[in-house]
Amino acid sequence: MNETQSLSLAKQLIAEASVTPDDKQCQAILAARLQKIGFTIETMHFGNTQNIWARRGSEAPLLCFAGHTDVVPSGPVEKWDSPPFVPTERNARLYGRGAADMKTSIACFVTACERFVAENTAHKGSIALLITSDEEGDAYDGTTKVVDALKARGESIDYCIVGEPTAVEKLGDTLKNGRRGSLSGNLTVKGKQGHIAYPHLAVNPVHTFAPALAELSAAEWDKGNAYFPPTGFQVSNINGGTGATNVIPGALNVKFNFRFSTESTDIGLKQRVHDVLDKHGIAYDIEWQCSGQPFLTAAGRLTEVAQAAIEKVCGIKAELSTSGGTSDGRFIKAIAAELIELGPCNASIHQINENVLLADIPRLSAIYEEMMRQLL
Repeated sequence: MNETQSLSLAKQLIAEASVTPDDKQCQAILAARLQKIGFTIETMHFGNTQNIWARRGSEAPLLCFAGHTDVVPSGPVEKWDSPPFVPTERNARLYGRGAADMKTSIACFVTACERFVAENTAHKGSIALLITSDEEGDAYDGTTKVVDALKARGESIDYCIVGEPTAVEKLGDTLKNGRRGSLSGNLTVKGKQGHIAYPHLAVNPVHTFAPALAELSAAEWDKGNAYFPPTGFQVSNINGGTGATNVIPGALNVKFNFRFSTESTDIGLKQRVHDVLDKHGIAYDIEWQCSGQPFLTAAGRLTEVAQAAIEKVCGIKAELSTSGGTSDGRFIKAIAAELIELGPCNASIHQINENVLLADIPRLSAIYEEMMRQLL
């Protein structure tokens, strides 16, 4: 496959040091390309976050490509084999921050649209791109705000393809048809500080919490389902004490997280934690943060078209998966009937020397184009 437009555009985007939430000129570059093929560009900037909603057509069905132009910081520049914001080809790969996560996907969105529109100027339905610049940051003024605005005026999406890197070993081996929810707790167990030689005059929060921790760790929160593994509880940090070996701490801080399936709710998980803590007579305060609800697109039209396109271009059958962290798909699913994530290999994302295989770039664009042909 000799198509080079996707590589050229990916390089142009990587050269923009768009560390979250600073888009630099990425979205302007995309808007200029899309306007030339009949897209209407709507800027939706909130706070320091730049967003664009680009749409071609007004009829259903609406196929939306979604992604983010922002990237994580490069880390120590001297550890890179080539400058992180100088796109570099070597060893049959394209190197640069954002190469895998996810400027290559965005470039392939655009080039796929360019080819499809050139051959189908009067295509049925509509095509849209939802691009944000704060997915790698707090995700407060990006996709979630755009979705709210679209919802308020009655716009909905029939099919959404998020360009997150999803492949494990090779392009097309995995696509995400859902993600688990994420619920975090910041727990303070209250005790009474005292001398370690006089425990009867103190209350050790480590000791009072230990039985509850054992119960929480061993609990079965749900059994999962055909698409999700069982909900999991994990402690990420426990901290208490003054640093002295002869002082019983007065408080214990515990940070924990649930990655939960559609078989559980954040409300139900919170209640079960409170029930365990109360049962053990623990004095505590707890702060909760739910950063994403689980979402799922059951196997159907969109997953079938994606798998067929991958098989046509790559010759392999893609596995459906709901593994991994959160993505902006959790926001878009509120207005999208069907949503998947499909992009390049994720092995190097957020790492030094982030990269994608050069051969995968035109193939990814071809997959997106084939999906448009089948859905529109």
